[in-house]
Amino acid sequence: AKMSSGAVANDPHAGEENDVSLEEPKKMTREHWRKKKELEEQRKLGNAPAEVDEEGKDINPHIPQYISSVPWYIDPSKRPTLKHQRPQPEKQKQCNSSGDWYKLGVQEYAVATRYRKGAWENCGALTHENKDCMERPRKVRAKYTGMNIAPDEHVQPQMMFDYDGKRDRWNGYNPEEHMKIVEEYSKADLAKHTLKAQKLQEEFASGKLEQVNSPRHQWREEEPNSQTERDHNSEDKCVDDIDMPGQNFDSKRRITVRNLRIREDIAKYLRNLDPNSAYYDPKTRAMRENPYANTGKNPDEVGYTGDSFDRYTGDTISMAQTQLFAWEAYDKGSEVHLQADPTKLELLYKSFKWGYRCCHSFVKYSYCTGEAGKEIANTKPSLMEEQPEEEEHMTKPKTLMEIHQEKQKEKKKKKHKKSSNSDSEGEGKKKQVKLKKALNAEEARLLHVKEIMQLDERKRPYNSQYETREPTEEELEAYRMKRQRPDDPMASFLGQ
Repeated sequence: AKMSSGAVANDPHAGEENDVSLEEPKKMTREHWRKKKELEEQRKLGNAPAEVDEEGKDINPHIPQYISSVPWYIDPSKRPTLKHQRPQPEKQKQCNSSGDWYKLGVQEYAVATRYRKGAWENCGALTHENKDCMERPRKVRAKYTGMNIAPDEHVQPQMMFDYDGKRDRWNGYNPEEHMKIVEEYSKADLAKHTLKAQKLQEEFASGKLEQVNSPRHQWREEEPNSQTERDHNSEDKCVDDIDMPGQNFDSKRRITVRNLRIREDIAKYLRNLDPNSAYYDPKTRAMRENPYANTGKNPDEVGYTGDSFDRYTGDTISMAQTQLFAWEAYDKGSEVHLQADPTKLELLYKSFKWGYRCCHSFVKYSYCTGEAGKEIANTKPSLMEEQPEEEEHMTKPKTLMEIHQEKQKEKKKKKHKKSSNSDSEGEGKKKQVKLKKALNAEEARLLHVKEIMQLDERKRPYNSQYETREPTEEELEAYRMKRQRPDDPMASFLGQ
C-alpha cells in the first residue's frame, strides 16, 4: 500500500490528470439545471437579487447568454462577469488630453553664445535643417563668425488625439490674442471721441454752435447748424427714398434704414383676434380666407379680404368654367385638354356653348324640346306691343282668289312635309341598321381581343394583314357605346 501510494506520488502524469479533471466543468444534473432556470426567471421578474461580478456590479438578468457567457481564454473558472464585453485597457490607445498642444515660438532662455557641432551653418540653430531655415543667407555664416546664434525652436512632442481632439477647432487657441483686437478698436473709438470734442470746441469758440439755454433749444425748435450734428443725425435716420437692401445699393451712401415696414400696415394675424377666424400660416405668411367674414363688416369697406380675393376676379371665373367644360367633354368622349389643346378646347366650348346640341338646353337631365327649344333660345326677348283699341288696325277681308291661293299653298306644304318625313324615317331606319351591324362587329372584336389576351405572348398570332381605312360614324358610335371607363360607377353592371 505504501509503495503504491509512493508510486502514485512520484508519477509525474498523475498530477496532470488531476489538474485536468479540476478544470473540466462538471455535467449538470436535470434537477440542477431546472433550479438554475427557475433562478434566472426569478431574477428577471425581480424576485431574486441580480448576479454580481468580481467588481461588485450587478449583471442585468435580461442579457442573453451568448453575451454574458465568458470565453475560456479569458477566465477558465467561468465566473459571472461582463469584463470581456468592456474595452480592454491593454488594447486602448493612449491619447493626449484636449488641452495639450504644440509649443509655439523659440526657447527664450536657452541662447547659445558659440557655434555648436551639428548646427546649421547659416544661423547656428540645432533644431532645423537647411530647407527649414527662415533666416536669409548671411554673407559670413554663423559657423565662421560665432556671433548672432539663432535660438533653438521647441522640440515638438508627438501628439496623438482621439476623435474629439482631432476636430476641436479651438484647441491651441490663446484667448489673450483677442485682447489685441479689443485694444485696437478701443483706441480707434477714443480717437473719434477726441476729434469730435475738438470740433465741438472749435465751433463753440467761433460762434457757430448755439447756447444750450437758448429759448429755441428749450422748445426743441433748434436746427442742426453744425456739420457734426448733421452727420450724426443723418447716420441713423429712417429714409424712404433709399432703395431696398439688395436693389441698387450704393456702398458710398452709409444710411441705416431701421424699419422697412410702414406702421399703418396692420399684420394679418392682428386683424381679427378670434381664434376661430381665418387661419394664418406663419411659415408662408399667408391668410387665404377673409378675417372679417363673421364680423358683419361689408367686404367693400375693409381694406383686406384675404389672399384668395384674386381667385374670383378677372378671367379666373371664365378659366374655371373652361376647365369644367374640358372635364365634362372628356367624360363624354372628346379628347381635349386645357393646357395641351387650348385652341381646340376654346373652339369646342364656343360651338357647344348652348348646352345640349339637340335643343340648346342648359338644364341637366331635362326633357328635350327639339327645334322649338332652339327657336326659343335664339329669339331675343322683345317688348310686347300693346293691342290698339281702335278698329282701324283690323285686317281687311280677303277675296275668293286669295283664299284659293292660300289653300293651294297649304296643300303643297303638307305634301312636302309628308315626303320629307318619309325620307327622314327611311334614313333613320338605315342608320339604325348600320349602327346595329357596327355594334355586333364591335362585340366580336372585343371577344377576339379577350381571347388573344388570354393566350401566351409567344403563341399570339401576328396582325400583319388588316384594312387601313377611316372608321365610319356608326363604327365610332359603336366604339363609344361599348367603351368601358374605369371611373364609371356602373361599369361592373354592363356585362349583366
